[in-house]
This record gives sequence, structure tokens and C-alpha cells, in this order.
Amino acid sequence: MSLTKKQYDDAQQRALELFYKASIILTNQEKANLEVADFGLNKLNEMGLEIITYVNTERCCAKEMVLFSKQICPEHCHPSIDGNPGKEETFRCRYGEVYLYVEGAPTSKIKAILPQGHEKWFTVFHELILHPGEQYTLSPNTLHWFQAGPNGAVVSEFSTKSRDESDIFTDLGIKRIPEIQ
Repeated sequence: MSLTKKQYDDAQQRALELFYKASIILTNQEKANLEVADFGLNKLNEMGLEIITYVNTERCCAKEMVLFSKQICPEHCHPSIDGNPGKEETFRCRYGEVYLYVEGAPTSKIKAILPQGHEKWFTVFHELILHPGEQYTLSPNTLHWFQAGPNGAVVSEFSTKSRDESDIFTDLGIKRIPEIQ
């Protein structure tokens, strides 16, 4: 199943509102290129991500990401490709609160709310909570997932080359590249 054009456009508008709240200024071209990813699940309000890519070269990548209230970017990792290590990425919270889950000792009572019927696709539960101005760097090939707090979140990502189409999701049914009806 894929998003309708109206769902896609509505999500773009909601994301732009959060960028505005975070005082992030975007060009008209960046606004037009704002990607809405529902991961092929058609549950955008639960699992999805809105992304603006500023630059993605062979050496570096910079993005802004929006998560709506309690929206989750599903568990995944960035694998090695053609002998190159997977993507190393730093997440910096700009607005809201982000619950980031990585490999490590599980946190006993996490703040995230797992989407009903998808619980088995989440396997790492070491919780890091990022507030505006806080950041965390992930090593290549590290399983991770993240969820916005109740007010949504804006997160800057700084990384090595991004190859989103090669991400490996724990849920093998996920489609990273959006499809629009």
C-alpha cells in the first residue's frame, strides 16, 4: 500500500510547521524536496519520517528530519557496502524530545510506545533521550530506532554518505523509498 498524494502533501505541511517551530529556515527548493517516508506500512502517524537532504556526497551527508508526535523511525542499521563501512551518523535534537534506542543494556522502563502489532520488529532497547542541543553519534552497522516525544521532534543528521535504499530494517517488509498513489 502507498500514500495518497493528499496524505503526502498533508504530511509535508505538518513537517514544515515543525521546522518553523524549530526556527529552521528552508529554501523553496528544500521545501519542495521534503520527503515523506511511510516505510510502505501506510501507518504514517505511527511509523514514518519526514526528511530534507541538504547534501549527500561521497564523503558527507546533512539532513533535517521531522517526527510527528510519537512517530517512530523503525529499527534498522546501515550496513557496509562494496567494502565501505556503513553510515556513521550523528543525531542532534533541535526541537522536542527524541527517544533513541541502540544496542546495549536494555533500559528497564522505556518512554517509547511500540506500535501495536509491530512489537516483534523492535529488538534494541538501550534508551537515550535527546533534548534540544543534545546529540549522539552512532557507529556504522549499529541497530537503532527512534521516536518523537509528545510534541514531535526535529533532528539534524550529520553523517558519512547516505545510502538509504540499502538500509536493513528488522522488519523485512519495510520499503524505505516512498511510493505515492
